[in-house]
Amino acid sequence: MVARALEWTAAPLAGVPMEIELKLLLEPADADALRRHPMLAQYAAAPAREQQLSDTYYDTPAQDFRQGGAGLRVRRVGTEWIQTLKGGGDAGAGLHRRQEWESAVVGPEPDLAALRKLVGRKDACGDLLRAPGTAARLAPVFRTEVTRTVWDLVLPGGDTVELALDQGKLEAGGATAAVSEIELELKSGDAVRLFDFALALQQQVHLRVASSSKAERGYALGQALPHQPVKASPVKLSRKDSVEKAFRTIAANCVAQIHANSAGVADAYDEESLHQMRVGLRRLRSARGVFGKVLQLPPALSAELDWLAYELGHARDWDVMAGSTLPSIEDGMPPCRMLSDVIHAARETGQGARAAATDAARSQRYTRLMLSLGRWLYGKGWRQQVPARARLDVPARRVAATVLRRADNKLRKRGKALAGGTPEARHRTRIAAKKMRYASEFFASLYSGKQVKSFVKALTGLQDELGLLNDAVVAETLLAKVEDAHPGLAGPLAMVRTALRQRADDTTQAQKAWKRFAKARLPR
Repeated sequence: MVARALEWTAAPLAGVPMEIELKLLLEPADADALRRHPMLAQYAAAPAREQQLSDTYYDTPAQDFRQGGAGLRVRRVGTEWIQTLKGGGDAGAGLHRRQEWESAVVGPEPDLAALRKLVGRKDACGDLLRAPGTAARLAPVFRTEVTRTVWDLVLPGGDTVELALDQGKLEAGGATAAVSEIELELKSGDAVRLFDFALALQQQVHLRVASSSKAERGYALGQALPHQPVKASPVKLSRKDSVEKAFRTIAANCVAQIHANSAGVADAYDEESLHQMRVGLRRLRSARGVFGKVLQLPPALSAELDWLAYELGHARDWDVMAGSTLPSIEDGMPPCRMLSDVIHAARETGQGARAAATDAARSQRYTRLMLSLGRWLYGKGWRQQVPARARLDVPARRVAATVLRRADNKLRKRGKALAGGTPEARHRTRIAAKKMRYASEFFASLYSGKQVKSFVKALTGLQDELGLLNDAVVAETLLAKVEDAHPGLAGPLAMVRTALRQRADDTTQAQKAWKRFAKARLPR
């Protein structure tokens, strides 16, 4: 799977209705605390109202709507039926912006003829609505039954927001899943206020930022899919983009990858989801370095990113050691059970780090971090720190050329000491290669695809080989904790350490990768 990020368009497409909402999860037991929250009474424009909603989502057997990033549903509210098509748009840090079309229907089935009058061919699923046979192939995929409580709010700045509390269930293929969530929908005003309001709510109500919509959860439930690790989507920049716009696009792309993987860590620890969540975080921190002379993250947010990086990184180190590094030295070990015993002990010893990562992803601290990041990105918080607006308006392509040239020079300088260098020197070279790769991928769309592809390929090969050497060094350090927890394995651990040192000192493949990279040239 690939994370879709907010593209930070200046405004919705002309004439296209756009839904903007922030989605949050809460435990059913916390619903009463939300209802009693003083801000609801303080800002309510009218008494709360309650609705019973029954939604049926439709798609073709090939799930063409889902594949097109759209959702088609028919909702029953009392005696009325309303069909809704949502598609296009973007999502990040819990904020969803999607095109939305609605029309009344006479019963529980969609009326595509009515939707075709509303949806243009260039809009989301416009061609699919008009394709012959689409209507005949539609069938129910899953259903939701929820009780919705709605508050119409007017915030102090005049922004109007609809807060909807949904509690009920999803049903798909005989399986069910609970629904307990909040939707903060912007009716008028500034979307930044959604983050402000959510942060204020979160001080008294335990909330989590939703990483997927009801539709996405319904499809996953129907197919009995576990959490899927989510890789970053390609960053799409225009050669006309300013530094500010490029940063917003890149940072939103990174945040989308981080948060899309959070459920895979928080709800059912998945090693690959943690890995991708950590990659997104490292990409974001790298972007912070790339644009550091123009845009600076507030110290408080920077410190929270460092906290999350530690929790995820510590767990990842244990996963890599037990799942990859130790098994890779099996050929150099005597044929006995001792390596499998060490691997088992390593998994057991690292359980605390994995539990800490899960706790971090589920914590209110993480919720605050995501909401604060969203607020900072959407509200252009850096403008309070930049003395000259002109620095933000510099063409991104000009900055990209400078960044890539400096990163390339730094990497080539460090790489000269690769042969015979210390583990610390190799580690510094690896970090330089990783930062160079991320920067190249950030700005890839500004250059020839062929140039970038070959350059990144050489960088990736170098990074991977240096990573294997570093993994051996990290594993040897972690084995001290394994021995503390399992003193009876002192003998096998000594042999494993010897094999790891041999692995860490063998730079043959890394030097080959370096030679391949040395021939590569920067994209122009």
